[in-house]
Amino acid sequence: MTPKAADQILSPALRDAVARWLSALAATKGGSAKTVAAYRADVTAFLAFIQSHHGAQSGVAQIGRLTVSDMRAWMAHERARGIAPRSLARALSAVKGFTRWLAERERFDATPILSARAPKFHKKLPRPLAPDAAQAVIEIAQVQSRTSWVGIRDAAVITLLYGCGMRISEALGLTGEDYPLGDILRITGKGGKERLVPVIAPARRAVAAYVAACPFKPEPQAPLFRGVRGGKLPARSIQKAMAGARAQLGLPASATPHAMRHSFATHLLSAGGDLRAIQELLGHASLSTTQTYTAVDTAHLMAIYEKAHPKA
Repeated sequence: MTPKAADQILSPALRDAVARWLSALAATKGGSAKTVAAYRADVTAFLAFIQSHHGAQSGVAQIGRLTVSDMRAWMAHERARGIAPRSLARALSAVKGFTRWLAERERFDATPILSARAPKFHKKLPRPLAPDAAQAVIEIAQVQSRTSWVGIRDAAVITLLYGCGMRISEALGLTGEDYPLGDILRITGKGGKERLVPVIAPARRAVAAYVAACPFKPEPQAPLFRGVRGGKLPARSIQKAMAGARAQLGLPASATPHAMRHSFATHLLSAGGDLRAIQELLGHASLSTTQTYTAVDTAHLMAIYEKAHPKA
């Protein structure tokens, strides 16, 4: 069932409750449009299942009467549909968030829903590049385009991802007002949250080289990074540049633009960087997200240890 179809079969009171919750979520927690849309789809699908499960249209009061058995039935239904454990855990998190919000307003006991356990799944560790591979990617990106300034542009963007830990959307969101780059950039990241990002000298030089070579000069309200026709550079162009460099260097498919950001964090941690400081540099809302890089660093050290000290 599509999110739109699921939404249409809900009672007007429940549709209104979901809309008000999503509005509060976007206003107070800075949820992005994609996050809000995903939460809407997850919660409306859950509510549509509950309605079907009970054989009658569910209202707000019905949510307060849900049992542990109802939650088990929903999760079994989702698993039978082939929903991956990670996706089901995300959906359950959205359902709990909505239920907690609704329970505070309608004053009912939400324990049966809030006590539901998410399925276990193995978190995928980020796959950073080795320092020499990251540098090689930048060098290859600069020379692989037939148009000289395009290669210089691609290298500048990738340098920002690796040298400053920026997301690709953040790098491509820079405008002419941000140039020339100073020692610090004020970046607006996910959820509209601002953070200060130090800009290393190689990144400043790479961007300056791009601006000097680019046929379109910086304009205050225009994108800093331009496509070949002067419009905003699409992320797909940098993805293609990374794919080309990856193929030439024999790197795995995990060597994407986002892997350069992973590499920034992992290499910084390996050099003794403070986890809290790295969290702020990356713009992570939760320290637990940043702690993933600790596991990456540990896995790397263990691989070196096992190679140096093979088991008998």
